[in-house]
Amino acid sequence: MHVSGAILLFSYVIPPAWALDVYGAAPADAPSADVTPVVIFAVLLLHCVAFHVLVQIPSGLLGTRLGRDRGRHVPYLSALAVAAVLTASVLLVALRGEQDTAGLMRLWADFMVRGSLGLAGYVWLARQPAPPAAARF
Repeated sequence: MHVSGAILLFSYVIPPAWALDVYGAAPADAPSADVTPVVIFAVLLLHCVAFHVLVQIPSGLLGTRLGRDRGRHVPYLSALAVAAVLTASVLLVALRGEQDTAGLMRLWADFMVRGSLGLAGYVWLARQPAPPAAARF
């Protein structure tokens, strides 16, 4: 699971649109411009860790287990289906009280794209054959 977390973390090299909006939302001399880049990076890291623990780890483990010995793309598609169910449940709860549904849908789509890249790395690594017994330590 460390592979999917690392890929997810490296996907934040390209920051999400909401982080760029927060960074440039207020002029530098405005009293509300107290959101420093360190706080924005901390929020990005918190999003990354929360998404990895709550969505990627369960969906990667369950998708690999459900798709074992069933074809080449089945584990990845199973993991994506579990991730979609987990994030859709959070999305539906958030949509009940949200006024800006378009912004929330963009945030959800951003998480799904970043998460699917991480899950693809995990499933690719999980599908590799184990090394021979003599090569293991």
